[in-house]
Amino acid sequence: MKGIRRQLTLFIKPPEGTIEKIRARYNPKQYHLIPAHVTLCKEDEIEPIVKTIERLATITLEAPLRIRFVQIERFAAGKGVFIPSTEEYKAFQELRKLVLGQTELIREQVPHITLMHPRNSTCDDKTFEQLKRYDLPSELEFDTICLIEQIDGGVWTVLQEFKIVRNKAE
Repeated sequence: MKGIRRQLTLFIKPPEGTIEKIRARYNPKQYHLIPAHVTLCKEDEIEPIVKTIERLATITLEAPLRIRFVQIERFAAGKGVFIPSTEEYKAFQELRKLVLGQTELIREQVPHITLMHPRNSTCDDKTFEQLKRYDLPSELEFDTICLIEQIDGGVWTVLQEFKIVRNKAE
């Protein structure tokens, strides 16, 4: 038994774009487990979950979080492929501080999108060259944080959604 995992995630919208097409073709197992996303906070960071949920309910940003991305890279001895963010991701770190209730982050999380997870796919040189030809987004916006859960290595499910950009009337 693998147990229960929870994390905070920024899902990519619209979900039917190029990133998901790549994942469906080159990493179908991961594609079926979880939609394309940027991990905001990992499971060990969000405990106690009740306090994290309380903070999430109070977060209001003026505009959606924007993350800019650069060219794809390989990782995990070349088995995995991801789209790293630019080095300018201060707004992402500021959002993490709000979510975690920290003035200084204990751990830095670098925003990225995994195209091929090394746990259940392997990238070779030919595949990587094919992936480099895709027209991938250079910037994405996020206005919702999702608390998601995985039980015993199964499909991730959304437990709660937190809209972080609200209209003034809300």
